[in-house]
Amino acid sequence: MEDKQEKTFFGQPHGLSTLFFTEMWERFSYYGMRAILLFYMYFALDKGGLGFDKTTAMSVMAIYGSMVYLASVVGGWLSDRIWGSFKTVFIGGVLIMLGHIALAMPMGAAALFISIALIVAGTGLLKPNVSEMVGSLYSEDDRRRDAGFSMFVFGINLGSFIAPIIVGAVGQKINFHLGFSLAAVGMFFGLIQYYRGRSQFSKGNSKPTDPIAADELSSVIRRIIIGLIAVVIIVAAMQFTGNLNIDNIVLIISIVAIALPIIYFYRMLASKKVTKKERSRVLAYIPLFIAAAVFWGIEESGSVVLALFAEDRTVLHIGHMSLAASSFQSLNPLFIMLLTPLFVWLWSTWKKQPSAPGKFAVGLIFAGLSYMFMALPGLLNGTTGRVSPFWLIGSWFIVEIAEMLISPIGLSITTKLAPKAFQAQMMSMWFLADAAGQAVNAQLVRLYSPQTEIRYFLGIGIVSAIFGIILIFFVKPIHKLMEGVN
Repeated sequence: MEDKQEKTFFGQPHGLSTLFFTEMWERFSYYGMRAILLFYMYFALDKGGLGFDKTTAMSVMAIYGSMVYLASVVGGWLSDRIWGSFKTVFIGGVLIMLGHIALAMPMGAAALFISIALIVAGTGLLKPNVSEMVGSLYSEDDRRRDAGFSMFVFGINLGSFIAPIIVGAVGQKINFHLGFSLAAVGMFFGLIQYYRGRSQFSKGNSKPTDPIAADELSSVIRRIIIGLIAVVIIVAAMQFTGNLNIDNIVLIISIVAIALPIIYFYRMLASKKVTKKERSRVLAYIPLFIAAAVFWGIEESGSVVLALFAEDRTVLHIGHMSLAASSFQSLNPLFIMLLTPLFVWLWSTWKKQPSAPGKFAVGLIFAGLSYMFMALPGLLNGTTGRVSPFWLIGSWFIVEIAEMLISPIGLSITTKLAPKAFQAQMMSMWFLADAAGQAVNAQLVRLYSPQTEIRYFLGIGIVSAIFGIILIFFVKPIHKLMEGVN
């Protein structure tokens, strides 16, 4: 009877259905909100927006994504040490829903910043731990594990694909707040699905894997208090000197997002718990981390620079089919779903395939090409009129080839190169690569405008491609440092 129940979701453990739909709805809510948030921030008040300066809106959008990945480091720690994965994910989902509800209320900029705080905290709690719960459904030798994760990732991309089309159309063509309401409803459905399926998970999910001792907890609380005091002092100093504004706050967060992985790398390399072989592997990971940060800076620009290009520079129809600028953000998950089977087949059948550093190098070149491709419409037609939507479609297709070469490979190589004493924290480094890339992006997007469009796309695209070419020449030394890891 138990075996029968075990295989009720396409031959997978029944708990996968709960996590599949929970994450699908969470991604629906997040990517639905993200599809229209930039437009909501800079559209004029009489068009239902907040009237922010475009440059500020783009910068806030980029740093928002960075903060989400920074928060995931804290979310993993809270799950492992205090709440356990089940409770951490549920609390995260509630915070996300409350964040979308705040945006659904017409309360101006105050609601926006309250929403950002809630969604950053909630996504940080939910995102890393729901994936860990999928892994807990399988024993180490369960041959269904890879197929189960593939189905889970499909659920992520399904929610991400549908959301910009539905929420984007409602938000841009009817009312922004109604669009944000749909995102809140999506997360509500996810929470219901998750809570109803709670009996499908092991008791291990309800308890922390490494519960914190009372004396250690008091030390952590003390550090948190010191950190909060430091933040209050910095904010007070900025207010006193007349420098307390959105742009400077974004700059400080950008510095933190770039400094944090540097501190992590230093700690690992200096630790006595790390062996000589493990230290060599950490050194090998540094250029891959930098490559990943460059890639994510370009890939995550879909909701920032490319979203603005879609609104201001793109013909918003294909034949008789009308498009909302936000709907282009469905291209990312669509191409991932289309390309994944091809790359799974490629890596399964290609006997003499490139090593991980080689794949990263080629991926960076493709990421650069996606931006260079976006410079072509300006070079050919100038930067004042509207151009075919197929330029955006083509650029997204090229960058998703890059993602296939970097994202899944990066996840795999991160786990392989992790020192034993820093396994969980090394996984956090993968999230921090995205955070660092988007933090740099938060500053670079200030350089984008119709006047600088060609230079912007060409400059960043060429830098990415050059870095990829340089990485090709260092593939063998990096592979040697990896000490037997392929």
